[in-house]
Amino acid sequence: MKNIKGKVVITCAVTGGVHTPSMSPHLPVTAQQIADAAIGAVQAGASIVHLHARDPLTGRPSQDPALFREFVGTIKAQCDGIINITTGGAPTMGVDERLQPALQLAPELASLNMGSMNFALFPMLNRYKDFQHDWEAKYLESTRDTVFRNTFKDIENILRACSDQGTRFEFECYDTSHLYNLAHFLDRKLVTPPLFVQTVFGILGGIGPHPDDVAHMKRTADRLFGDDFVWSVLGAGRAQMPTAAISAANGGNVRVGLEDSLWDRQGQLARENADQVRRVRKIIEGLALDVATPEEARQLLALKGANHVNF
Repeated sequence: MKNIKGKVVITCAVTGGVHTPSMSPHLPVTAQQIADAAIGAVQAGASIVHLHARDPLTGRPSQDPALFREFVGTIKAQCDGIINITTGGAPTMGVDERLQPALQLAPELASLNMGSMNFALFPMLNRYKDFQHDWEAKYLESTRDTVFRNTFKDIENILRACSDQGTRFEFECYDTSHLYNLAHFLDRKLVTPPLFVQTVFGILGGIGPHPDDVAHMKRTADRLFGDDFVWSVLGAGRAQMPTAAISAANGGNVRVGLEDSLWDRQGQLARENADQVRRVRKIIEGLALDVATPEEARQLLALKGANHVNF
């Protein structure tokens, strides 16, 4: 596993797709809100900002490249954070639609889900009753019968399309099988080290957030990839900070943000993404570690640089 000795890379997932319904009034939706939230997260200590877009009128997630263009240029102009554009979009979208923002904008980083899975969000209906948009509760209920499609063909198409323009990937791995899927593409030389492996915990349909699960995913990645990967963790909901602490204590990196959890602490909503960055930064510094700068993260992940994007 590669890392920067004594330093932790923070990724902030600023605004989610349909897996982040609007139970919080603080979730950024408009282009200006997303830009402000991303810039604030970088100022608080994030090196990378992971971005989705939403239709500002309906709140629905959108992979319309024009909506991304409304905020990525502002973020690039006002901070040095690494812009990471989703190719996940939403499980209801086809892969060609999901690919378009990363394909057209050619960011330094794009996320890539490494396998199909049951992506179940319906338990959220037991905890939340008030939604800002009428489509959200219906969507959550529909996930009882939703498969998030990411076939080997889908993954290969995204890899080939984006790699040709120098975009590298945040490989999102929701279970052990996804690590093996990534190893398959490494064996075929369709991906090149260092691999940015984002292990995801706490989504129903994927691996759970128990510390043993976190350790198991790291052991598996160590065995499959040796020194050829950069490890990070994403804990969903209440698992966000505990899994981040485990990762930081074991030489890994962390992802926080309102896409993954709406909360700052039990019973208290995070008012902005920067709240969660500041909280995880306290954990990191409490372990006598430092936060990596965007330029240090670029070097670690072998990125092409912000001057080589299409925005």
